[in-house]
Amino acid sequence: MTSWMISKRLKTIADFCPEGARVADIGSDHALLASYFIQQNIASFVVAGELNEGPYQAALKQVHTIGAEDRISVRRGNGLAVLQKGEVDVICIAGMGGQLIVSILTEGADKLEGVSRLVLQPNVGEELVRRWMLENGWQLSNETILEEDGIIYEILVADRGEPMLPYRNKDRSREELLRLGPFLWEEKSPVLARKWMREREKWQKVLNQLRRSEKTEAAKRAREVEAELEWIDGVITCLHTDKPSFRT
Repeated sequence: MTSWMISKRLKTIADFCPEGARVADIGSDHALLASYFIQQNIASFVVAGELNEGPYQAALKQVHTIGAEDRISVRRGNGLAVLQKGEVDVICIAGMGGQLIVSILTEGADKLEGVSRLVLQPNVGEELVRRWMLENGWQLSNETILEEDGIIYEILVADRGEPMLPYRNKDRSREELLRLGPFLWEEKSPVLARKWMREREKWQKVLNQLRRSEKTEAAKRAREVEAELEWIDGVITCLHTDKPSFRT
């Protein structure tokens, strides 16, 4: 396997892994990322965890194909249950919803002992993941946003440290930055602007539906959505103009 055989998303995740680390890839996507870690000599050892039988068998086949059975351990199990305490330095969880990632980390909290880095790529619900970090002693140390095949992904990296540090002395409130991403907001990339423009389109559709509704509660909900759209408009304006943002 060579670098061009894995997605831009997975390669970016791999770039956040310290060289020589012992890594767990939870929900291993047929062990593609695990294979890349080993073939590129990034990780010294990888645990590839899969819950369902089909992907588990595909991961076993992939590892056998590259002859890496001695350095990649494919295990079937739920979340961090596939790990022993102190077995890995880095945990990667990618391609799941933010709520599911939070549940995996919460339920497997005892397996985080000895882990120094988390590399997490939620498909949705990034705010939930950042909030979990903030509330559980993990410092968001880096994040990036990318677009591949028309889909926008955010990758969040956390290390042991001071959870509040990324949110201090910023031009947006902590609650806003949990949604926006403190590092992403500082960078203000075109991809972040596209993400929030798409969010605006979604909320506008909701508002249009509410305005057509005759239910009494629809009017109240419409006002809430209008407030959300107003906030998003402010975000988009700042992203397009790159001017200092305002606190709402």
